[in-house]
Amino acid sequence: MFISQVKKKVNSALKIYKSDGFNGIKNHIRFLKYNIKSRKDYQKWIKKNIITQDNQNKISNEINNLKQQPLISILMPVYNVDEKWLRLCIESVINQIYRNWELCIADDCSPKPHIRKVLEEYLTQDSRIKVVFREKNGHISAASNSALELATGEFSVLLDHDDELSEDALFYVAKELNDFPQTAMIYSDEDMIDQRGNRFDPKFKPDWSPDLFLSLNMITHLSAYKTSILRKIGGFEIGAEGSQDYDLALRVTEEISEHQIRHIPRILYHWRAIPGSVAFAASEKSYAHERAREAIRRHLARKNVDAEVSNGVWELHRVKYPFPKDATFDVVSNELDLASKLNLAAAKSKADVLIFIDSSIKFKSEESLLELASHALRNEIGAVGGRICNSDSTVRNNGILIGVNGLIGFSNRGLPKEFGGKFARNQVIQNFSAVSGVLAVRRELFEESGGFDEINFENGLFEIDFCLRLREKNYRIVFTPYAEFLQLKNSATENILPISKEADFFKSKWAKVIEKDPYFNQNLDQKCEDYSVKL
Repeated sequence: MFISQVKKKVNSALKIYKSDGFNGIKNHIRFLKYNIKSRKDYQKWIKKNIITQDNQNKISNEINNLKQQPLISILMPVYNVDEKWLRLCIESVINQIYRNWELCIADDCSPKPHIRKVLEEYLTQDSRIKVVFREKNGHISAASNSALELATGEFSVLLDHDDELSEDALFYVAKELNDFPQTAMIYSDEDMIDQRGNRFDPKFKPDWSPDLFLSLNMITHLSAYKTSILRKIGGFEIGAEGSQDYDLALRVTEEISEHQIRHIPRILYHWRAIPGSVAFAASEKSYAHERAREAIRRHLARKNVDAEVSNGVWELHRVKYPFPKDATFDVVSNELDLASKLNLAAAKSKADVLIFIDSSIKFKSEESLLELASHALRNEIGAVGGRICNSDSTVRNNGILIGVNGLIGFSNRGLPKEFGGKFARNQVIQNFSAVSGVLAVRRELFEESGGFDEINFENGLFEIDFCLRLREKNYRIVFTPYAEFLQLKNSATENILPISKEADFFKSKWAKVIEKDPYFNQNLDQKCEDYSVKL
């Protein structure tokens, strides 16, 4: 056994060396160290954030003081699940600190006899539990619709038959509905739980990020929806099985505004990783990934968006937007990298898209520029940035994290570019509050916004300030890893010290964003650029 493991590791190392040389070996070691540290840190985080009796008492008091205590329906389709997981799942609902709930279970004609026995047992124990036994197997979408038919709550929470809710989950849903009455859709952070009950692989998500959502299903668990909207859209789509929750979330977003989507930055859901589950391995249900891409295609078609949806890295998704044949773009750069010089150069351009590139950065191909420009031409997008790497294939700048390091940080800096990173954010198109080093923007929008602020940010931070001003006008900032650039030397714009006048003015002007960047989860360490948990 030991010798075979050694041989396997040696063969793996040789394969990496042949492909990427010593840099590949070095980056693989970084990857292994990062994963080991992440696992250990999360176990420490769990111990630090355990729900104590004092927490329970505090939550109970808060529940008593809520103006509204809405009835929450939990929709739970069931099919042939092991009795152990089924009982743990149901018990996680019964053990909720928030008590105003109903559990709507639809058994999809399970042939295993223990299913009916267990469900009937719980049915007699708690009047809040409702069960329908379907006479014909219709698969998960049909079963979920049967559960939805039982729901009488204002909001519905989705729960898979082998997963668990944290005991404070429904409280935080109810609290969110009290704090933000216009809410129509809620999602929370989540983690995995194995067959021994060990928790791992947390997903600390950003606030609503539409472009990330089209790259992967960032909603997953816990998800909650206004029940009336679920009924309005016809519930779960028959034929979308394997990706029915993703399809549902996409259709719900078409009915509501972004301001009605709320993110609860807490681990409220434990996704069971067992054989047969996507949580165990993406390959367990390979058909689900293409079903997801089909759902994205239908979503974009309904919104009249011309775009191509394909397989990105691994089983994640890539949405590629066309670049019109008659559109033009200019690359704007100068050796001094001063805001005033860039504004002056931009004023001379008549192109549809301006692409500002720091003089210390080299673009790898024309395709990278086209990728930036195609996103910049989307009406809802303000600015676009690409992946900037060092010569050793590590990340230099994959988007800006506001407030990290006391001012700004660079997403996943120092990690191998091939590494997925937390929540795969090193590999997918997504939104940030700002981008820098490489920035594409429609020329007309650049002019309308007054260009870079050369008075307060002449020597640096002008790109980031510009992005934040665009966000104030409700434009989104996009990062795409499919536009790759090479850092040739140190960038002057990255060396803004906290004592500089630009940094001081930035801290004053953008204090609220520094305090809470919507794309950086509050459970993460603001001293780290790699999305490490805060201990």
